[in-house]
Order: sequence, then structure tokens, then C-alpha cells
Amino acid sequence: MSLEMIASSIVVAATFFLLPTLGEIITERSGVLNLGIEGMMISGAAGSFAVAYTTGNIVLGLIAGMLIGGALALLHGIVTITFNRNQVVSGISLTIFGTGLSGLLGLGFAGLPLVPLQPIIIPGLSAIPFLGAVFFNKNILYYIIICQSKCFYDLRKHLPMRRLLKFA
Repeated sequence: MSLEMIASSIVVAATFFLLPTLGEIITERSGVLNLGIEGMMISGAAGSFAVAYTTGNIVLGLIAGMLIGGALALLHGIVTITFNRNQVVSGISLTIFGTGLSGLLGLGFAGLPLVPLQPIIIPGLSAIPFLGAVFFNKNILYYIIICQSKCFYDLRKHLPMRRLLKFA
């Protein structure tokens, strides 16, 4: 296995942790501690794969994953804000619940292939030795996440949190 393939795999794997991490930074600045992000992510990923495989439509799978993650985030919000319960206990419970639920419901989908999204090759940048293969030969989701993280960073850098929280 070449160094380019290893670095490219690391970049792809790390990219999908970028948005939840930035979202948690904003959430923590508002005073909410959410330790259940891992459970939300794994449940959303398992549900997304199941729907995408069953329907053959990756977009429907992405929507299903977002809805599942959002439903678990709503559950955490209801427990901690509405019922005023401990955020640490709720978050850890969501992590355990999400991991178990995705393992149970995803059991029938383990090892099944899914047609991947085609990479978007950026002319010129993709030809750069090593960096081109690592950063500029990815699918559309990679580029969307990178753009979203830039927007989150700009939002966090330029707006005081009190102005953001005024609308929440």
C-alpha cells in the first residue's frame, strides 16, 4: 500500500468527523454538552447505508442519515432542556443506544457492497504529485463537507456567540 493511499484514506476518514466536531464546538459555546455525537453519527451512518442500499438512491440514504441523527439530537435536547436532566448521562446514553441500535439493525447489511460516488477530478490540482491524489481526487461529499466547515469557521470567527444565540 502506497503512502498516497494511506494519506488519502486518513483524509477521507477524518473529513467526516469535521462537521460534527465544529457543530459540537458551537453547541458547547451555547452551554450544552453533547457526549452523544458518536451515537448519532453511527446511527445516522447505519441508517443512511440501509436506506441507500435498499432504495439504490444515495441521496435518499443521505437524507435518512440526517433525519436519524436529527431525531437523536432532538431526543437529547428534550431530555436535557425540557426535562432538565443531566447532559453527561443523556449523552453517554445516546452513544451507547446509537452504537447498539446501529449494530442490531445494521446486522443484515454487513458486507454488502454499495456503488460509490464517482470522484471529481480537479484539473491541474489533481496532477500535483502526492497532494493531488490525497486532496483533489475525492467525491462530491468531501468537497461539500470542506466548504461547510469553512462556513462554520467563518461563522464562529466573525460573529459573537450572543448574536447567534439570540435566534436559537
